[in-house]
Amino acid sequence: MSDITSVLNNLVETSKDGEKGFRTAAEDTKNAELKTLFLRRAQDCATAATELQQRVAALGGKPDEGGSVAGALHRGWVNLRSTVAERSDLAILEECERGEDVAKAHYRKALEDTTLPDDLRAVVQHQYEGVMRNHDQIRDLRDQYREKQG
Repeated sequence: MSDITSVLNNLVETSKDGEKGFRTAAEDTKNAELKTLFLRRAQDCATAATELQQRVAALGGKPDEGGSVAGALHRGWVNLRSTVAERSDLAILEECERGEDVAKAHYRKALEDTTLPDDLRAVVQHQYEGVMRNHDQIRDLRDQYREKQG
């Protein structure tokens, strides 16, 4: 059981990191549409984290409450970068895509875990599909912003 709660708690951290990253992106952009999108993605991440925390608790484990150290360092780098130079929407989108690449990798790894029961695998698969949609939407927007600058 501890292996399963560990896998799920890793995804809780990933989701919390995504929530915080998207909230930071929403604060940094001046574009109202991007701000709305980033806040929606942050809420999606928060919802995913809550669902996973409930699953961990149901298994008798202690749900993770915060993000990861790597996520904190990533957010610190984002914040440092924003104080050094005016961040363009393109730079923000690139950073969000990088974060979603990390999330995709964590979810893929969780789905490869053979100890994950079918009911939990279905939850993780559903969330992974959401991560993929987020990633693709952010990537497409990034490409549009690159074309505008090019």
